[in-house]
Amino acid sequence: MDPLPGLVGFTAALRAAGLSCDPVRVQAYLAAIGQLDPAEPGQLYWAGRLTLCAEPDDLPRYDEAFGAWFAAKPPRPARQPATQRTRTALLATLTDTPTGTGAGGDSDALRVAASDTEVLRRRDIAELSAPEREHLRELLATLRLDPPLRRSLRHRPQRTGRIDPTRLLRLLRATGGEPIRLAYKGRANRPRRVVLLLDISGSMTPYADALLRFGHALTRHAPASTEVFTIGTRLTRLTRHLRQRDPEQALISAAHAVPDFAGGTRLGETLRAFLDRWGQRGLARRAVVVLCSDGWERGDAGLLGEQLARLRRLAHAVLWVNPHAGRAGYAPVQSGIAAALPHLDRLLAGHSLATLEHLLEEVRRA
Repeated sequence: MDPLPGLVGFTAALRAAGLSCDPVRVQAYLAAIGQLDPAEPGQLYWAGRLTLCAEPDDLPRYDEAFGAWFAAKPPRPARQPATQRTRTALLATLTDTPTGTGAGGDSDALRVAASDTEVLRRRDIAELSAPEREHLRELLATLRLDPPLRRSLRHRPQRTGRIDPTRLLRLLRATGGEPIRLAYKGRANRPRRVVLLLDISGSMTPYADALLRFGHALTRHAPASTEVFTIGTRLTRLTRHLRQRDPEQALISAAHAVPDFAGGTRLGETLRAFLDRWGQRGLARRAVVVLCSDGWERGDAGLLGEQLARLRRLAHAVLWVNPHAGRAGYAPVQSGIAAALPHLDRLLAGHSLATLEHLLEEVRRA
């Protein structure tokens, strides 16, 4: 039985308890478990404590979550045998990227262990084997989106800022006209909407599953501010389907809703349909729009350029993610990309887990 779903679920329980288990720590934890015996509670405990806890305040919450999830009492810190100390030292290094160049068997082993945690993050998704794809799915489920923020148009009560005349008059009436305390108002921060437009045409088939799971992870962590559409020969809204908790059920539901999977590519027409039905009415206004496609346009490239210019006037930022952009020697010569470039804020690679994590950083900075 594959222990990965239970281990990833444990990291989700830790995040719910308040620990900052980012994807890098989760990957280090899974790599550490690969060096140990998952059936041994003591080894599970120390692997997680060394890789998932960022500060001393995390330890009590980690112990409580460990006991509740694995139904096992956390072991007390004690003097460990020499072999155990060597093993836990190896686990501790998995959370860091090796920077030294020293020689020796121990340092070589540490570098190999650390590089194994990065190999899947850097690999092209289209070249992964079936077991590697399964592992990638587990890692994609751990991604989290911290939505970019924008200033709200409405004023809210605050401790400092501008005087709020309405609330101040109410306070004066309650105190007989004495200004005992003042009332202030100001604009609060609200999450900025993020819209994903995912190309599921035939040329994007090797990346479609990973992109849909990426969209599911973002929708699950920010359901109120994330929208997901697929584009190919027609436009399909998948936001409601991807809000399901279980990723497999969410993708099954999405597969039933998408009628043009692995079909042709008419980016200009589908983008126009998105803007006419959704974007112009408010979904794209002041939003961060991420278009994931390789740029192979079978329709009119001029229409695509016109619709992207229209989208750019509505959106806060437009990012284009191309799986081929991260390869050596790539040049944006496809008709779709060539027509889109003048209207984009950024052209990003999207062929690996590392590039998708970089995309999350770009969205946050937007």
